[in-house]
Amino acid sequence: MPKLASVAKRLLVGRPFRTDRLAHTLLPKRVALPVFASDAMSSVAYAPEEILLTLSVAGISAYAFSPWIAIVVVLLMTAVVLSYRQNVHAYPSGGGDYEVATVNHGRRWGLVVGSALLVDYVLTVAVSISSAAANIGSVVPFVATHKVEFAVGAIVLLTAMNLRGVRESGTLFAIPTYAFVFGILAMIVWGVTRVVLLDDEVRAESADFTLLEEGDQLTGMALVFLVLRAFSSGSAALTGVEAISNGVPAFRKPKSRNAATTLLLMGIIAITMFLGLIALAGMSGAKIAEHPAEQLVDAPPDYEQKTLVAQLANAVFTGFDPAVWWIIFFTGLILVLAANTAFNGFPVLGSILAQDRYLPRQLHTRGDRLAYSNGIVGLAAFAIILVVSFDAEVTRLIQLYIVGVFVSFVLSQSGMIRHWNRLLRDGPDEAAARRMRRSRAINAFGLTMTSAVLVIVLVAKFTHGAWIALAAMGTIYALMTAIRRHYDRVAAELAEAERNRDPAVLPSRNHVIVLVSKLHLPTRRALAYARATRPDVLEAVTVNVDDADTRALVAQWEKEDFSVPLKVVESPYREITKPVLDYVKRMRTDNPRDVVTVYIPEYVVGRWWEQLLHNQSALRLKGRLLFQPGVMVTSVPWQLASAQRVRDRDVTAPGAVRRGLSGKDKR
Repeated sequence: MPKLASVAKRLLVGRPFRTDRLAHTLLPKRVALPVFASDAMSSVAYAPEEILLTLSVAGISAYAFSPWIAIVVVLLMTAVVLSYRQNVHAYPSGGGDYEVATVNHGRRWGLVVGSALLVDYVLTVAVSISSAAANIGSVVPFVATHKVEFAVGAIVLLTAMNLRGVRESGTLFAIPTYAFVFGILAMIVWGVTRVVLLDDEVRAESADFTLLEEGDQLTGMALVFLVLRAFSSGSAALTGVEAISNGVPAFRKPKSRNAATTLLLMGIIAITMFLGLIALAGMSGAKIAEHPAEQLVDAPPDYEQKTLVAQLANAVFTGFDPAVWWIIFFTGLILVLAANTAFNGFPVLGSILAQDRYLPRQLHTRGDRLAYSNGIVGLAAFAIILVVSFDAEVTRLIQLYIVGVFVSFVLSQSGMIRHWNRLLRDGPDEAAARRMRRSRAINAFGLTMTSAVLVIVLVAKFTHGAWIALAAMGTIYALMTAIRRHYDRVAAELAEAERNRDPAVLPSRNHVIVLVSKLHLPTRRALAYARATRPDVLEAVTVNVDDADTRALVAQWEKEDFSVPLKVVESPYREITKPVLDYVKRMRTDNPRDVVTVYIPEYVVGRWWEQLLHNQSALRLKGRLLFQPGVMVTSVPWQLASAQRVRDRDVTAPGAVRRGLSGKDKR
């Protein structure tokens, strides 16, 4: 079984990389763009649709607000992109928003940003994958009826790809990302050309349906609230912008400049596609209803509402199915791959938080392919839970979305303003001061915009699910604080013990106990090892759980005339662990300055099912003895034949010498 597991791991992940290959995993801009910007670019596939979907509640007349909402979203995106270009130059270490907030606002605000981004990364995966299921389901009925299964499978596939390393996954994702961008831009250009230059009609399949408003006509504050809600949903187009600032260390040198250039390219592409899709939706008369069966009049009874992108592709490329399939296929694929932004951001942020002792230290460990494997697996697990819990419904999941990212936007921009103020107080030269004041103005504009959007999002989406995201952020904040307290408590405890340590005080004696169940070779080896340590007191102990077996053991022990006394501990309830613990405690109570060392003979097996048949009592004993003060536990291994085969295979495996085994070691 271990061999099978090793082979499966190699097939899934690939051969391990040496640590000195870390520099070879750095990304050029052409690969970094699809790796870090796929989320921001792909969000244009569902952000325009969410605007129309929200406005549909008020009927077709409310669609007149969509261009204005789009313009405000673009203005917001421009402000955020320009602001983050300042971030990547000022903080190129990869901490991103977390580092900016921690340095300029303090540890607590840094934790707020950290918890917000962790929640947002998980939601990025869930929303992107669910949107991919909806788009692909528009043309593949099987996916439409099995969205949850498709989404879970896609997350598992992405996890496997990312476990192979950032560089490898980025290369795999580059082609579909660029194919998606090319397809959407081509659709926009051809659609606008047909309408504007060729005076042709582009009609979506839903253009002839009548869109009815739900309930009574919305007026006054109700309509304003609806427009604000539509704007907050459309602001999902900004998700992923922060990923580049968190991933600066993954870029090739010069890191900051390459990251800033990639960020600018991402912003230009995303804004162009977002505005183009909104414009095409208006030209083609496409309608997206929250409840199609009730709102879309004149629609056939069996009408299945397609996504906005699918409707536009069919309208623009009428009669040319290959182009339609290209758009739909790569839109679905890019939405799956968009989650890769989170798979790169979440593990890096988790590693930084772990290094600062706010998360378990295992998250700071790189795997075989130099990726943060534990963080990747953790992100996948949480995303799968969300997808299953919300049935992979984008409309339900998106209500939880973007709260976290705008919390980080606000704290990051306000932190950058403090950063520039601090540098300006140091009295730089006039040219540098002008640059700093210009950067501060950009960040101030970004802070104003993102703060307004955060308020709108909280007001408009709180009762629709945003409270869940806030509750998750609060829970993660409390958890990280508790983890840091634990690590600090352990460090303080060790420091206190070090200060109070008296190097002259040593244990009075070493009292050694060898646990015996049978008088076989493992027991004889344990006795030999125990004798070799020259203890002050050496004794063997057995627990009487069966009188006949115990009498036979004692008789054999006396017959062989061991120089080590064998003590029999009674166990009226046939337990093994508690009688041994009680005996060890008595030794410590009678001689508190003695160290008690317990030797436990143990089988080493090579198959997983053999472990179930051996060592169960030994494992329980070790687990309990470790909590006893002044007690040392030593395992004395006895390798069975199956374990020897595993050892021989590891030594003779290809690359054993490369991993550091000399010829003498192999012999």
